[in-house]
Amino acid sequence: MIKLEYFQRTDFDQLIDWIDSPSFLLQWGGPGFDYPLDREQLEHYMENANHEEADTLIYKVVDEETGIAIGHISLGKIDRKNMSARIGKVLVGSRETRGRGIGQKMIREALRIAFEELHLHRVSLGVFDFNTAAILCYEKAGFKKEALLRDARKNGEEYWSLWEMGVLAEEWRKGV
Repeated sequence: MIKLEYFQRTDFDQLIDWIDSPSFLLQWGGPGFDYPLDREQLEHYMENANHEEADTLIYKVVDEETGIAIGHISLGKIDRKNMSARIGKVLVGSRETRGRGIGQKMIREALRIAFEELHLHRVSLGVFDFNTAAILCYEKAGFKKEALLRDARKNGEEYWSLWEMGVLAEEWRKGV
């Protein structure tokens, strides 16, 4: 089992170690980060996060058996007026833990927080169209493809297309 705990400055080095290439950073952090990831960028990322009225909640994913951080996820763009948020920065960091359903558990826990604790109505995310494992994971958690943003991000000399996906609280409750 896993649990989500607030990401802290003491977790910076672990996250920096997991992000090992410019393309991986783009997949994880979008255009808001530059490779190599560093402490200064993470300080900026955390500036207004993880407090009661924050519009971003940033988590490390902890293996409950070992107490070791094995991943990262955020619930950002929290809009309390429109009751929505966006899952992002999804990363199963340790290669040994990939392919064991950890991503599914991370997404489900982030959705539980969004819908049960924050009482939101809608959660969205973006995922590159070639990341079929992630798309399948998100669909299993209740997300539906809503739009394909063609050539949305540039990586070197190529463009990547991005699926926008979303799930509503009522859809999530039916699948729980």
